[in-house]
Amino acid sequence: VQLQASGGGLVQAGDSLRLSCVVSGRTFTLYNMAWFRQAPGKGREFVAAINWTGGNTYYADAVKGRSTISRDNAKSTLYLQMNILQPEDTAVYYCAAREKRRGFSDADLGDTYNYWGQGTQVTVSS
Repeated sequence: VQLQASGGGLVQAGDSLRLSCVVSGRTFTLYNMAWFRQAPGKGREFVAAINWTGGNTYYADAVKGRSTISRDNAKSTLYLQMNILQPEDTAVYYCAAREKRRGFSDADLGDTYNYWGQGTQVTVSS
């Protein structure tokens, strides 16, 4: 399974961005998906997760209310819409996949994901 993330960039505080992650190699609907991020000098942080149907989502408190995770199963693509971006959102954002048979509990645990994209840089200036 290959994951290709894109959509990052340099924006100003208050702006919006939409990240995308195209999945190839196996059927997209076999996987629950998530976004994580890693800021300079910090550990990996959970951002949001979505189950294979798109009907169940889960967000970190840091982004709840400002971000929306979604997926288009016909396009094998995962999205993260981020609004009202703040400098503290600056990080490399990674998409991740794990098999749906594992369920959706503990979706915020990065070690439970088997496949990772290469990351896309988001930089928010104040």
